[in-house]
Amino acid sequence: MSKALIVELRQKRAKAIADARALNDQVQKEARDFTPEEQQTWDKYMNEASTLQQRYEREERLDQIESDLNDSDYAEREQRRMQPAGQDSGQPVEPRSRPEYRDAFRSYLANGMGGISPNERRALVAGSDIQGGFIYAPTQFVNSLIKAVDNMVWIRQWATVMQVQGADSIGIPTIDNDPADADWTAEIKTGSEDTAMSFGGRTLTPHPLAKRIKISETLLRRAPNAEQLVIDRLAYKFGVTKEKAYLLGTGSRQPLGVFVASSQGISTARDVSTDNTTSAVTADGLINAKYALKGQYWPRAKWLFHRDGQKQIAKLKDTTNQYLWRESVRAGEPDTLLNLPIQMSEYVPNTFTTGQYVGILGDFSMYHIAQALGLTIKYLAELYAEYNQIGLIGREEEDGMPVLEEAFVRVKLG
Repeated sequence: MSKALIVELRQKRAKAIADARALNDQVQKEARDFTPEEQQTWDKYMNEASTLQQRYEREERLDQIESDLNDSDYAEREQRRMQPAGQDSGQPVEPRSRPEYRDAFRSYLANGMGGISPNERRALVAGSDIQGGFIYAPTQFVNSLIKAVDNMVWIRQWATVMQVQGADSIGIPTIDNDPADADWTAEIKTGSEDTAMSFGGRTLTPHPLAKRIKISETLLRRAPNAEQLVIDRLAYKFGVTKEKAYLLGTGSRQPLGVFVASSQGISTARDVSTDNTTSAVTADGLINAKYALKGQYWPRAKWLFHRDGQKQIAKLKDTTNQYLWRESVRAGEPDTLLNLPIQMSEYVPNTFTTGQYVGILGDFSMYHIAQALGLTIKYLAELYAEYNQIGLIGREEEDGMPVLEEAFVRVKLG
């Protein structure tokens, strides 16, 4: 998508938001509620703004992924031209990292096994088990898929991701209680002994996550970019699953979500409902939530709400008649709420009834993710041949949880 079209989409979104605000201002000026027709119009404006935002963000992400693919191809080929294979720090080159393997894989996607050359077939044999009925995806392909998944999952972008090497789990030390303040004392004194500080721990145990999908061979042959098509589908499947787990996971053989009250993650002590009604968030309620988070976390803090929650928030004003929520005006910058970034996820709770969670504010670097098995992709070359399809199996092992609850505040209804 051209830069001009992305700018056009942003301008259309800004107009939809301006129209919604004009309607809201008129209703507030007349000191009344929305009529059913006005509410329908308001919803239309906000839904249009949301759709436009998703369109330009999706295209911006795809542009970045494709740019990275092209840059990596060029850099890798140049490195290979300047340095013999297997001579990099004395380490052998992984067959699936070689340019010829990736080229053969792309040819296989477009033409099938019967349409590749003998040289391409030999390249695939070097890194896969064709006789066993499957083909591994190239390293660069997997890296691009990981990037695509990360682009779809907000929390993974913001979290601290660690690799578990040679162990079934990883322990995360935590400070359960800070030490008391230091003492003013004499030159030869050492201050009083502290008894307040205590440590705890969290254990992250990566659990298997897998998905199998089927794609028409005819579609792959006809698609202008078969590789990107496969990346998109697998990224969607893994992205949705991870987003749900980081937000709503129970912690039992899956990550512990930030919206699940738990002594092992974020307890109910971090819930803020004061001044919110039983069916809606309020300006005062959001201000209470912001100031329940220590200022030291603000530089990296972000709000996360469902689309329905953002729709409510878009109507709210402060005591100076200024909107709390402000839309982004430049590429790469998020919308803001009370001067802190706000993002939208379809998997944040959106049941607006008494006592329900509807949003969160936090420094998500305090959400830790442990990864044991890097993402692997297998292509089932023969299993679905009679249906003119190929199968794809993606698999990895991962766990995650919040490790410092004071870095988060959950927005709760009254």
